[in-house]
Amino acid sequence: MTLPAPREDLGRLERYHSPQLDVAVRLNTNESPFPPPAGFVDAWLEALRAVPLHRYPDREARRLRGALAERLGQPPARVFAANGSNEVLQTLLLAYGGAGRRALVFEPTYALHAHLARITGTTVVDGDRRDDFLISPTEADQLISAERPAVVFLCSPNNPTGTVEPRATVEALLASVLDHGPGLLVVDEAYGEFAGWSAVELIGDDVPLVVARTYSKVWSMAALRLGFAVGPAAVVEQLDRVVLPYHLAVPTQVAGVEALAFEAEMRARVEALVTERQRLAAALTRLPGLTVYPSGANFVLVRVDGDGHALWQRLVERGVLVRDFSHVRRLEGCLRITVGTPAEDDALLGALRASLEAAA
Repeated sequence: MTLPAPREDLGRLERYHSPQLDVAVRLNTNESPFPPPAGFVDAWLEALRAVPLHRYPDREARRLRGALAERLGQPPARVFAANGSNEVLQTLLLAYGGAGRRALVFEPTYALHAHLARITGTTVVDGDRRDDFLISPTEADQLISAERPAVVFLCSPNNPTGTVEPRATVEALLASVLDHGPGLLVVDEAYGEFAGWSAVELIGDDVPLVVARTYSKVWSMAALRLGFAVGPAAVVEQLDRVVLPYHLAVPTQVAGVEALAFEAEMRARVEALVTERQRLAAALTRLPGLTVYPSGANFVLVRVDGDGHALWQRLVERGVLVRDFSHVRRLEGCLRITVGTPAEDDALLGALRASLEAAA
């Protein structure tokens, strides 16, 4: 028996890969180092007891969307919820990408933007960030004018560099999309709680802007896979057309609603992680052979003077897992370190010192 071949363009596609290793300290996937508040877990489980599990979930997740809309000061018609922000991005590409259309990304950035574009048959156009990993509005305007992308992806704070784009840059890109459109600017704010401002402030029904966010980081709900988007009501309507029916399970919908009652705890965690990020970055700066980049997220990017992958391996041998970006163009020798608990970060620093000394 001969099995059918997959799409020809998928033959060049690499599987998304982030090692999941059994180590004592995992600082590689930008998860929250803290579990959800016990009160949230109790409220969530209590709410689930009243759920008729033999019935399908609400296809439109109306209660969740309404709660998110109230928190964000937006109409419910502008809110879309999905299984993590990755499904939000995929659904946007299903609706606005596809064969004969282009998606613009600014490298280095979150690998899933280009990956999801290729999965949906969308042509990827690569733009380059400046040496400080910020975007040049002038160069971006030239690219948008020349390529006329259907979707422009902007990650801020950017993964894996941690850079936060100023409001002026986002407004400039939005103006370029309007001038050279039709197109859609998608701002990925997976780490938006750590930034000083949010592009949600610019949302409007006549503005071609969508902002994607996630519950996976400071809400400590990575295991439940919940993300959402805020954008024009007409765009949200199109997302509802292409997403799978009943795609968002009831436990996830209920968790999203119940978590919003714990916003004070979430904000306290943001403050604690920012404080710990500052401590970690300062300690990394004092280690020999490392360049530490400024970050507005819950991780820090460092560049190694030497073989970054070899240092990553030595850390694994010492029970510490970080993310290896040393093979990525313009990130040669770079490792991305998630901010953990003070104890986890101290273990990382100890392992780093020993690993650097072993390589000397």
